[in-house]
Amino acid sequence: MHTAYLTHPSCLKHDMGGHHPECPERLHAINDQLIASGLLDHLGHYEAPKATKKHLARVHSVDYIEWVINQSPDSGLIDLDGDTAMNPFTLDAALHAAGAVVKAVDLVMADKVQNAFCSIRPPGHHAGRASASGFCIFNNVAVGAAHAIQHYGLQRVAIADFDVHHGNGTEDIFHDNPNVMLCSTFRHPYYPYKGADSGNDHIINVPLAAGSAGTEFRAAVTEQWLPALERFQPQFLFISAGFDAHYEDDMGGLALRDADYLWVTEMLKDVAQRHCNGRIVSTLEGGYSLQALGRCVMTHIKSLSQL
Repeated sequence: MHTAYLTHPSCLKHDMGGHHPECPERLHAINDQLIASGLLDHLGHYEAPKATKKHLARVHSVDYIEWVINQSPDSGLIDLDGDTAMNPFTLDAALHAAGAVVKAVDLVMADKVQNAFCSIRPPGHHAGRASASGFCIFNNVAVGAAHAIQHYGLQRVAIADFDVHHGNGTEDIFHDNPNVMLCSTFRHPYYPYKGADSGNDHIINVPLAAGSAGTEFRAAVTEQWLPALERFQPQFLFISAGFDAHYEDDMGGLALRDADYLWVTEMLKDVAQRHCNGRIVSTLEGGYSLQALGRCVMTHIKSLSQL
């Protein structure tokens, strides 16, 4: 199998209430579209293990990890911040979500697959070293990137984040770590109201104005991401794959289309082929229009799998 598909049933049990846009139906929408397209049968299926405290402590403080564990309720919901809550199943889901990315790295590094997509929730890129935020509890992509560096001895790992919101948690974790390049496009000013002026040589932040569409997004990737990635020459490429910049997503305020997600996936595959022996792990972040999410994830995975 060219592409691994990792998920876990616990990710469907994390539920922050019927009003909440980050809902279990997101994963059902993806799975339904993969079935309808015939793509699901051509992927390598893996059940995500739990991340260990050792995995998490590479990017989160031990005090924060213990705090999250202790917050886990026996019933009902408990708020971690204004947007992020835990039910009795959330801790398991968050551990399996982070563990999915660790397992994906292991599969790719062992040459069992060329690349992987982690269909998981809760998402991760707003979770900082010691903070839950924006629907995120543990920073899944950061856990995977740190695993690639510390377990496999890689020196240069890149993360490409095309979610409509800035991955402020990922930047918080890696801002002072030159072994990790973060390339991020995001609407600004917009939640989390960060990222416009905090970049450096390896944090490539590209704010986009409200209403920006494919032309502006493709220019940002072509003119800023790709030259930076060429200089950096990553040995492994991660994707924080948020699909809430789609024009059908009324939470986002940008205007990307399905073809833009196909295009950026192809661009990142080219980078990976030149520098990473094709090694890519992509993990789900945002995307709240269920129809657009299902279509765009299917398109993204179809490109990764070369089908």
